[in-house]
Amino acid sequence: MASTDQVPDIEQPDQKATEEEDEVTPWTVSSKSEKGINYDKLIDRFGSSKIDDALLKRIEKVTGKPVHHLLRRGIFFSHREMDLILTTVEQGKPFYLYTGRGPSSEAMHLGHLIPFIFTKWLQDTFDVPLVIQMTDDEKFLWKDLTIDEANRLAHENAKDIIACGFDIEKTFIFSDVEYISSCPDFYKYMCRIQKGVTFNQVKGIFGFTESDCIGKISFPAIQAAPSFSGAFPMIFNKKQDIQCLIPCAIDQDPYFRMTRDVAPKLGCKKPALLHSTFFPALQGAQSKMSASDPTSSIFLTDTDKQIKDKINKYAYSGGGSTVEEHKEKGGDCSVDVAFQYMKFFSEDDERLAQIEKDYTSGELLTGYLKKELIGVLQKLVGEHRERRAKVTDELVREFMTPRKLKFDYGTDQQAKK
Repeated sequence: MASTDQVPDIEQPDQKATEEEDEVTPWTVSSKSEKGINYDKLIDRFGSSKIDDALLKRIEKVTGKPVHHLLRRGIFFSHREMDLILTTVEQGKPFYLYTGRGPSSEAMHLGHLIPFIFTKWLQDTFDVPLVIQMTDDEKFLWKDLTIDEANRLAHENAKDIIACGFDIEKTFIFSDVEYISSCPDFYKYMCRIQKGVTFNQVKGIFGFTESDCIGKISFPAIQAAPSFSGAFPMIFNKKQDIQCLIPCAIDQDPYFRMTRDVAPKLGCKKPALLHSTFFPALQGAQSKMSASDPTSSIFLTDTDKQIKDKINKYAYSGGGSTVEEHKEKGGDCSVDVAFQYMKFFSEDDERLAQIEKDYTSGELLTGYLKKELIGVLQKLVGEHRERRAKVTDELVREFMTPRKLKFDYGTDQQAKK
């Protein structure tokens, strides 16, 4: 392999981006188009692969189940080596899931739910272990939060994640602040990753500058470490060759391009990935929702009235400016936020297709589309609130306690020192 002193070693996206192109980084997502990010161009820039019909059919063949609606509708649209995960399953070999959450606010919003809804389906469908990283250290480094407050928010957000219905016998949720200090194996992986990636490389990938604190520069190694099964000795019995699959939003891909490059240097398998599109803000798809702006999103703590008021007041419409214009020209589902939210959360394909047909023709008015969405979201958020209310601090501690899960693994005789 070429020297790691050169930036091109990393699986880099095409660097020919211009000012007119979408900006997609782990911290900034913006587009000049009202239709939002051009995901086909993003696939080309990042060098990932499009999830096509052939892959969807193979997933159905391997699992014996219909694919999740988030896959059917192209919301999870891109991947890195999902085909190898399916081959792993066909060969009867194990793999595990890894996803995460950066706890920067007390309450999570609908956009935060997407990876967890899909990850739960993956876990249920493939019957595999799941590790969920709460990056409280990251939020301390990037946000105006104390380390203790970031850690508290990690525990609060864990309640929302647990309320998604994850099986405690198959799931380990961990705070970086807590777990790194208790697991030497995890810290050893961090050190090995840090040694295998140069400052020149992380500067090229993440755009770090000389004014960034050194914590930011070293953080990518922390997000990379859970990609390797050896970082969880209590779950995998010190085996270091268990394949990892990471469902995440496409803005997190830079972390895992770095991870995939460094994996062979550690003698480990590269993690596979499934990328989702971004959940649009109520005001439209040109930017990602902000947890700090209550009008930009529906929060999982919102009441039925708040959901109704936010959708009616803030949800960007793709309909005509008047009823007459709408009936004449029809609505544009590609920019209409209410329709886009229905794509994410309505599981009824036939109903969604009918709504799209009627709204595009002008037969269905914006007010009626919003009314239908309000009903869907009030039910979704209401049921989530009820489940969350039953999640105790004790249950959170159980999920976040390092322990063996229900899966059995043999001992790795070639454990790295």
